[in-house]
Amino acid sequence: MKKLGQRGFTLVEIAIVLVIIGLLIGGILKGREMIKNAKIRRVVKTADELRAAIMSFYDRYGVYPGDENKTNIPPGDTHDGNGDGKINTTDETKYMFEDLKKAGLISGDFDGTNVMQHVFGGDVYVRYINVRGTTKHWIVFKNIPGDVGRIIDTKYDDGKDYSGSIRANRDYGYSQVYLYIEL
Repeated sequence: MKKLGQRGFTLVEIAIVLVIIGLLIGGILKGREMIKNAKIRRVVKTADELRAAIMSFYDRYGVYPGDENKTNIPPGDTHDGNGDGKINTTDETKYMFEDLKKAGLISGDFDGTNVMQHVFGGDVYVRYINVRGTTKHWIVFKNIPGDVGRIIDTKYDDGKDYSGSIRANRDYGYSQVYLYIEL
């Protein structure tokens, strides 16, 4: 028996509420996707900017930043590498960022004891190392989400984690990878 004054929602009202909820969820998911895409572009831009800064330093001084072992190169420098033509030690990697900053090629708080951080929270550095059969200078992004590594490699290289100018330390199916981008 129906009591007077009681009323439920009509199917139309419920449908309108569900549509509104669906639109809100869709907007949130699209927003997350846009943020992720912006971060992916930032990783690639960081690599490009770092490459340009290192090559500008090399053109100006004739040595790689961090590896240089010349007095006061760049002006105000307090740390020297071993001068072997390779950024191949942890210290030289840290000195590299200090040298680039002192040369006015990058900004940031680099004093020879730290490295850059990328938008996904891991370290960024340059190292002369062997990555899956190829020894050269690589820009290294530690702890990049595997799916992000795959997207970058597919968009800018061959999409294979083991070859090309963009590589990873393991398959992109893992949750985190080291992404190596050729200097």
